[in-house]
Amino acid sequence: MSKERKPPSGEEEMSDINISPLIDMVFILLIFFIVTTVFVEETGVEVEKPRAAMIKDLEKNSILIAVTANGQVVFGGQDVGIGGVRPIVKRMTTGNSDLPVIIQVDKAAEGSLLVRVIDEAKLGGAKKVSISAERAI
Repeated sequence: MSKERKPPSGEEEMSDINISPLIDMVFILLIFFIVTTVFVEETGVEVEKPRAAMIKDLEKNSILIAVTANGQVVFGGQDVGIGGVRPIVKRMTTGNSDLPVIIQVDKAAEGSLLVRVIDEAKLGGAKKVSISAERAI
């Protein structure tokens, strides 16, 4: 006495789900994204970038002057003071006027002292005066 249940009249049982419209839509979206994608190309010419200079190379090719937090002006490990900057720069730049002066300044040093050292280096004949800073990480 088993009775089978039949769907009411007018309704048919769905045995399959038609996914072909879904697949069509996925392909249309895929084509849309491929066509609208921007490909990044670097324009211009190839440039050989310089390497960072080592401290030994800087000592040979520049004049290194340090300004400490307590007001000392140091060249070659000796305190030369503000008055010693001009003669050192004048002596070092006599043969090579393009020799740059690099001033290493402590962050606690006075700004007015730094300006005076820059002025003395310029008066000594330096054409390029740079300030060395610690690299931010």
